[in-house]
Amino acid sequence: MQVYIAFFEYVNGKNGKDGYSVVFPDFPGLVTAGDTYEEAYRMAHEGLAAHVKFLERKNCAIPEPRTMDQIENTWEDWDEWKKDNDFITVPINKLPVSTKAKRINIFIKEGLLAKLDMVAKNRSEYISQVLEQSLM
Repeated sequence: MQVYIAFFEYVNGKNGKDGYSVVFPDFPGLVTAGDTYEEAYRMAHEGLAAHVKFLERKNCAIPEPRTMDQIENTWEDWDEWKKDNDFITVPINKLPVSTKAKRINIFIKEGLLAKLDMVAKNRSEYISQVLEQSLM
């Protein structure tokens, strides 16, 4: 699994609206943000996945992840970031974006399965939706 470095910057916004902005040195122009760190982290994963999927659809090359040393030595915006911003670096996994279903076997307690059957017509679809909402 490829892991890209993202820079998270705390933004002290106007009108008391603080948040976090996120940039990816390996993907010029890929910027996202969130009102909280958790939201920015989720948006970073979603943004990276969507950007990679877009590049793949356009048959563009996906850049290899750079190390922090490589970013410091080769990223054209490094000097500006280093002097002007307080930021943290966060590794972001390039998660696969696939809508293809895959069969798996799982164990679920009988009582929980009975509750699931009371609210869902399709177990797999319901479990997938719940997982997607809770993990994003």
